[in-house]
Amino acid sequence: MASRETWVRERLAEASARGDENVTQMHYARMGVITEEMKYVAAREKLSPELVRDEVARGRAIIPANIRHVNLEPMGIGVAFKCKINANIGNSATTSNIDEELRKLHIAVHYGSDTAMDLSTGGDIPAIRQAIIDHSPIPIGTVPIYEAVTRVRRMEDVTPELMLEVIEEQALQGVDYMTIHAGVLREFLPMVRNRVTGIVSRGGALLAQWMSYHHRDNFLYERFTDICKIFRKYDVSFSLGDGLRPGSLADASDEAQFAELKVLGELAKKAWEHDVQVMIEGPGHIPMDQIELQVKKEMEMCHEAPFYTLGPLVTDIAPGYDHITSAIGAAMIGWHGAAMLCYVTPKEHLGLPNADDVRQGIIAYKIAAHAADVARHRPGARDRDDALSYARFLFDWEKQFDLSLDPETARSMHDETLADPYYKEAKFCSMCGPKFCSMNATQIADAYAGQTQEERQQRFVQLLAKVELPVSAPANVPEESAEPTPAKSA
Repeated sequence: MASRETWVRERLAEASARGDENVTQMHYARMGVITEEMKYVAAREKLSPELVRDEVARGRAIIPANIRHVNLEPMGIGVAFKCKINANIGNSATTSNIDEELRKLHIAVHYGSDTAMDLSTGGDIPAIRQAIIDHSPIPIGTVPIYEAVTRVRRMEDVTPELMLEVIEEQALQGVDYMTIHAGVLREFLPMVRNRVTGIVSRGGALLAQWMSYHHRDNFLYERFTDICKIFRKYDVSFSLGDGLRPGSLADASDEAQFAELKVLGELAKKAWEHDVQVMIEGPGHIPMDQIELQVKKEMEMCHEAPFYTLGPLVTDIAPGYDHITSAIGAAMIGWHGAAMLCYVTPKEHLGLPNADDVRQGIIAYKIAAHAADVARHRPGARDRDDALSYARFLFDWEKQFDLSLDPETARSMHDETLADPYYKEAKFCSMCGPKFCSMNATQIADAYAGQTQEERQQRFVQLLAKVELPVSAPANVPEESAEPTPAKSA
């Protein structure tokens, strides 16, 4: 694509000439302008630029793209677009460093994460964040209250002025979206006292601590307009945080969760008054039979703003496997209308994820998001599935690997028992062997009936021309010698 730096520079010059300080994608969309970012998103989504503009204008979609993150490849989050996934990275006070976080970013981009959140809570947080932004072709999100807490001795010492200072500094660095827990109000705190797991959101719990100590309401709620003014200067999108999300099945869909959700809907409308883009964060731990309800409530209370959910986890009994328990819920909530899914790694609830945990979480969530896209009949969503199925039937092993979400793993599993190059042409796998392969037997039966596979082969070639396989990521994405060349989903 053309340099986004040029796009931004030209738009800023035009905005300055007319005395307009608002540079958000929503602001342009509401003026009827189709930006270069909107055109880029339209091409990726196989939709018209006019539809992308209209979805952004009405608040049903966002394009998180800070004007200072110029190496960004624009992407869209909304119910009309393909379901997206986010990968959380970031260090703690005792674990990881810049190189390790860049390695996690590399893996996230390589395996197709659409955004990444830097959730660092220790070390030189601004330096880590700047390195991630400088190397990232995907949007970067943060939770600024984490950094604010590290600048004081204890949470009770955080001031509204410090919070606004941190938010502006992160916006200036190029952060594309920020989780702001402005819906956690003091009046809601009694509602969580009978919960099994209380407040599981770090941001929500920290704010509860602050409010209880000071006997005051949430400063993020009280200073929300000031945050909007910062966001519109840089085009930072709100990710309105679900600080009272349920952390267990027992606490799902309770009064605290939905009381906060109602406030988030009110705050979304306030942000839209400033033409600031908004998405709404959602749970959490939810039984399967309540997942559709979550989407309906969010659409109703939050005026169809894009829904960004953590999982949800559909059972609480699988520590070490929560990438699976949550991917089940993620596929379901994506099918019902969630716009982006925040991944969960196998190490959820147990520790800070390492690079391999990140890979496993992303693969689980790419599967979930893709399953949702297929179920929602999004344009072109099933082309890759059909192409891989033709490759499987026609015994084109190399194409079967290439079309996989994780080609390296698929190839290595095949080579584990059939490593010789001869077996890349074989009409069987190690599970079936040469005599018991059903697809080979089908082809032999066709041959006895005078039929060939030419028609299937032609349809396969036509599908391959439509399928967009992952392409090389920009050169500034850091590579690791132990990892394959980075690539990202088209």
